[in-house]
Amino acid sequence: MIKLIKDRTLGIAALGLVIGTGVSALQGCDPGAAPGLPGCDVACAAKGVADGNAAISGIAEVDAFFGAVFDVSAAAEGIRGALRAELDSIALSVGLEPRAAGVEIAAAVEAKLAIAVDGGLTIHYQAPRCAASVAIAIAAAASCDGSVAPGQASAECAGSCEVAGGVMASCDANAELSCTGTAPGFQCEGTCEGSCELEIAAACEGTCRGTCTGTCSVVDAQGSCAGACMGSCAGTCELTAGGGCSGTCTGACTYKRGPAGCEADASAKCEAMADGSVKCAGRCEGQVQPPAVKAECEASVEAKANASIECTPPTLDITWQWSSQLEGDAVAQAEFKAWLQRFKTNISVMLAAKAKADILLGSLDGLGSSGVAAISSATSLVASGDVIGSFKLTNCAIPQLGDAIELLAEASAGLSVEAATALELFVAIGL
Repeated sequence: MIKLIKDRTLGIAALGLVIGTGVSALQGCDPGAAPGLPGCDVACAAKGVADGNAAISGIAEVDAFFGAVFDVSAAAEGIRGALRAELDSIALSVGLEPRAAGVEIAAAVEAKLAIAVDGGLTIHYQAPRCAASVAIAIAAAASCDGSVAPGQASAECAGSCEVAGGVMASCDANAELSCTGTAPGFQCEGTCEGSCELEIAAACEGTCRGTCTGTCSVVDAQGSCAGACMGSCAGTCELTAGGGCSGTCTGACTYKRGPAGCEADASAKCEAMADGSVKCAGRCEGQVQPPAVKAECEASVEAKANASIECTPPTLDITWQWSSQLEGDAVAQAEFKAWLQRFKTNISVMLAAKAKADILLGSLDGLGSSGVAAISSATSLVASGDVIGSFKLTNCAIPQLGDAIELLAEASAGLSVEAATALELFVAIGL
């Protein structure tokens, strides 16, 4: 939660600035002023930051702060709504009403699983992939700090960066080229996502379709394994959440590639080496490091970059052992499988939303102080004799500070509640 300002006047007082009460147009102006000199037609915008207007002061770093407040708050509201929609869907599926509390949803899901399965669910998945727009980060830096030239500035990515070129794709010395597509010769020396055809019996990290030498958690009507194999699997290993493949990978393989480049139909990424970063012009999976900007712009630029992040829902691979109550009950098993299919989609979307929520909460909780710093640094206008700038700062921007921080606090509170509710459910199912 934002603790910087507890009411709408504290931040103004902290700046040590005097605000005219009810002033909306320039006072003491010269109606007959020559063109280019302060006249009497200077006024504050009719709409403020709460209405989505960031053009408050005409001062770059101050308006960049207001713009970041709107962007990150809107993103937080969108993620809050996405989490609640999935939670409500799960609640309805287990006989609860919408808006049910996390503890209620978790208890109802646990009760359903206790009837259908023995030992709970085993869930395999890769962490959601979250990518931020480097272009948005550079544009945010340029709009706040005039020393940043949009066409010439570059950003760094501490993670992996999308690159184009296929077989011509390459990375600099600080990164490794990673390819995702059909593996050369279908032999995947990396992570296979999809079907892995096992030529000889081997361990399977996903769902075994065939013969399991060992214990199989789920057996289909033909007596073949259709679940987790505690032993060796002969047949097909379905790696919906990705894993190693000791056979032929007919799905998507993610593998490292040297100077030879990726296959023609593969997507390419440059992955920064440990504790390093790579220059990036596309989307960055990891932390974007925008161009260097003055201190009062840093938080606003980071918040805008975080608001642009998109997290891809991961694919879940869920295995289980039927309970004695459902063993041999084909109808009940079919009903549970149908419910589980919807539940998998709900959880997948929630994992991605929760990943972005965690990122946004950091921006929401740290942005308010940067607004105070930006406005404080802009008070030099008063001493410089910029009458219009001083008027807009004192009478337009500063009164909006309370609204901005209130907007951040409300967004943080709402998102925190839904993120905590999602976490309760994740813990209940063993994530």
